[in-house]
Parts: sequence; C-alpha cells; structure tokens
Amino acid sequence: MTPLNKRLRRERVIDDRRCTLSIDPAGLKLVEKGHRRDMTLGWRELLNGDAALAAALKASLS
Repeated sequence: MTPLNKRLRRERVIDDRRCTLSIDPAGLKLVEKGHRRDMTLGWRELLNGDAALAAALKASLS
C-alpha cells in the first residue's frame, strides 16, 4: 500500500457545483470552487464515528 505523505486533490461535480476534495495526512477537506468555506474532517473524527456529529455541528455554525 502507498503511504499518504502529501496532499492529493481531485475535482468533483455535485449538484452542478464544482468542488475540490483534498486528502492529506491530516484528513479530508471539501471546498466548492470559488469559495473559501470548506468542510474539514480529521482522520480521528472519521475513525471514532464522530464524522456525522462534526459535520452537523459545522453546518449549524454556518
């Protein structure tokens, strides 16, 4: 298996909106093109099952 040493970026279209997904040693980050707001999810949050809770909390603050 190849270790994740540096950031990997991919573009994805979601509901006609272009987004960039970055995967790096810290976690996942999803950003809509042309915007600064992002959704960030750390590996520990994902592993502990806190991903849904963290996403809901961040969405409520926006």
